[in-house]
Amino acid sequence: MTASTRTLAAPRVGSPKAALQHRPFRLVYFGGFASNIGTWMQNVALISFADQIENTALFVGVITFAQLGPMLLVSPFGGVIADLVNRKTLMIGAALFQGMLSVVLGFLALGDTPNRVALVACVAGIGLASAINGPASQATLPALVGIEDLPGAVSLNSAQMNLSRVIGPIIVVAAWFQVPAHVFFVNAATYLFVIGAIALAQFDAKPPPMHHQESPIQRLLGGIALARADSVISSILISISVYSFFSLVFIYQMRGFARTELGLGPDRYYLLFACFGLGAAAGAVAVGTILSSIAHTLLAKVGFASFSATLALYSLNRAPTLAYLLVAATGFCYFIVVTTLSTSLQQTVSHEARARVMGLWMMGWAGLVPVGSLVGGYLIDQFGHTAITLGGAAVALMLAGTVNLGSGSSRLRPIVPELQSDSL
Repeated sequence: MTASTRTLAAPRVGSPKAALQHRPFRLVYFGGFASNIGTWMQNVALISFADQIENTALFVGVITFAQLGPMLLVSPFGGVIADLVNRKTLMIGAALFQGMLSVVLGFLALGDTPNRVALVACVAGIGLASAINGPASQATLPALVGIEDLPGAVSLNSAQMNLSRVIGPIIVVAAWFQVPAHVFFVNAATYLFVIGAIALAQFDAKPPPMHHQESPIQRLLGGIALARADSVISSILISISVYSFFSLVFIYQMRGFARTELGLGPDRYYLLFACFGLGAAAGAVAVGTILSSIAHTLLAKVGFASFSATLALYSLNRAPTLAYLLVAATGFCYFIVVTTLSTSLQQTVSHEARARVMGLWMMGWAGLVPVGSLVGGYLIDQFGHTAITLGGAAVALMLAGTVNLGSGSSRLRPIVPELQSDSL
């Protein structure tokens, strides 16, 4: 084989294929994939279980808030923790804790009349561990692949998460998994995959060097100052926060929509959610492949506008067959937006500030979704699914006009040195 042939065979820098050439990333990627399938089995079963025992959108919102609400308050501190301790130890510890609480959740679900308070508390504990772990996991990504192949890794991670949303709900359709406790026990076992993968992967898990001693609060405020000082980072964080609170209510209220507006039972809801995940996975992959040459600002604007249109059509439709196609299209547009914003943020922020800024990202994305679901659940009980979902579509259309990720198709630049030295 000639040198030119080898060059031609080499994967494109920054592509998903290039990211998979890195062994540490492969280990964590596939270990996390197996674990995330279990997580999404539990997520959809938990939403259906909550809807079954209370039959209100508000209680589904309460469970969603318990699961994801800690992201809102704890994620920024999770970023600070990730800057202070070994990230490998932190991620393994969080996974062990989540696995143990999933076992407890399974035993709670075995009862004929599950204790609502204990159920919410257990789900909140799992959410707390996830909130602490999230920024460390996000900040570790460049150590697994290097900065050049980061776009491909972000795209693959987005696709993996959404393929988990497809595979997990499809597995839960099986008769044995109609008992929620069975799902929770299996999910607990899947944490062993990610624990083993992180333990085996060789990467730099040490926190970044401290230029001068700062308290956790000072480091948190430093992350906020970095975000406010950079117009691109500010635009990304504001956009994802508004989007999550107003436009993503439909995701965790999908079970109620399927039951009241489409007349679908639990098994059909699992398939509906799987279609949403399939569309989202396709959107994530598209950003790293066929859409990779499009300027990020333009791609985000088109993504927001397309999401608005597909979500509005989904909310107005009452035909079950068409609903599967529309929710898949909505998922596709949803993750074009999320993957574009996430990639731009990862490429913009410096290594030293990455963990705390990603904590703000987790707060705005995963943290505000449950708040929106909680508020939206109350409003849905008053005004119905259609009105609230259409409102979310209108907000997404507004964001299409306001988002700004700078010029060019990518922004491979760090935070300016002055901001690094002033804040770290």
